[in-house]
Amino acid sequence: MERSARVAEILSWYGADSPGTLTNLARLLEHGRLAGTGKLLILPVDQGFEHGPARSFAPNPPAYDPRYHFELAIEAGCNAYAAPLGFLEAGAREFAGRIPLILKLNDHDTLADEDDPDQALTGSVADALRLGCSAIGFTIYPGSMHRNAMYGQIREIAEEAKAVGLAVVIWSYARGSSLSKEGETAIDVIGYAAQIAAQLGAHIIKVKLPSDHIEQDAARKVYEKTGIPIGTAAERVKHIVQCAFDGRRIVIFSGGGAAEDAPFLEEIKAIQAGGGFGSIIGRNAFQRSKADALKLLGQVSDIYSGKAR
Repeated sequence: MERSARVAEILSWYGADSPGTLTNLARLLEHGRLAGTGKLLILPVDQGFEHGPARSFAPNPPAYDPRYHFELAIEAGCNAYAAPLGFLEAGAREFAGRIPLILKLNDHDTLADEDDPDQALTGSVADALRLGCSAIGFTIYPGSMHRNAMYGQIREIAEEAKAVGLAVVIWSYARGSSLSKEGETAIDVIGYAAQIAAQLGAHIIKVKLPSDHIEQDAARKVYEKTGIPIGTAAERVKHIVQCAFDGRRIVIFSGGGAAEDAPFLEEIKAIQAGGGFGSIIGRNAFQRSKADALKLLGQVSDIYSGKAR
């Protein structure tokens, strides 16, 4: 299959990587309905660990079955499916070769109320290779008192993953006692989180959609003095992409909690207009019936491929 010019351009940004890693990155970019466009639509299902099974799957009981999510990602034409070790082990053999996989190597539960969250290592690079994954995923919490330990962990794990030809996806979620609740999605904080993930060697960076709030006083002075446009969602997306090496790193945006179709699709249009590279959509997909999820994900793909306005 001939490689698209856009995918070839994106791969050229990762000149320090091995052919194996570039091949796996290309697999993500050349799979599914968005193949060759340079856009990504990924189904992530780590919420069972992160939020608990009832909170995650009771709205759509078939989703308790790990195989359901493989089927949903495949039928929707997603670029990849991302999950922790247990969910991937439960379906990797049955669905081998059907869709690129991303093994989430660390996870966090909500059984304790923490001002400064941390993550536990729940998988390994060896597990990712055994399951045939194209990439590993890892969460960091800029803003947490535990952030430096997490940065050190992903540096070592990313080195190991790249040495065996895997791509690296970093969930960069600003969270912790040093930030206000509003600050977790502040434009300056999300831009900083994207930059940190890029500096840690991520090929693909996942962040939340930013608001126009500015958390840090020192940053506010710069935003006001330089007049960085942040008034619309599309302008904010454009700035976050700029913060990730001036657009030379893939930045995708989380889908957040369950939302109504219309406002959710407006966010997708803003990501597209701002030059974002796509979305990673979990609860807004698997908490709906499969028919409704396939309809919604199809609309998202149409927006990112330019078929819908």
